[in-house]
Amino acid sequence: MLFVCSRNRLRSPTAEQVFADWPGIDVASAGTDQDAEVPLTAELVDWAELIFVMEPMHRDKLRQRFRAQLSRQRLVCLNIADDYAYMQPELVALLKRKVMPHLMAR
Repeated sequence: MLFVCSRNRLRSPTAEQVFADWPGIDVASAGTDQDAEVPLTAELVDWAELIFVMEPMHRDKLRQRFRAQLSRQRLVCLNIADDYAYMQPELVALLKRKVMPHLMAR
């Protein structure tokens, strides 16, 4: 499972941390921007079965840059704006509410 935001500093690392101990899944996070802490790569996209992006622009960038790798992945837009700090309780609660239904469906 891969979480993607712009700079991989707040939202996607929070999501990675929140779901890191979920049984039976591997989790990573990355950013679409060149200066991201962990830049999104073709290898990461290819690795992931389920990709959560935080905003529609992340989905668009992912589709533009990694179209060849997006053959079997499920891509979900969480619609979470860049309004939160790392591990902010409101962000954690929002991530759980939006991601959990997708995990339960696995």
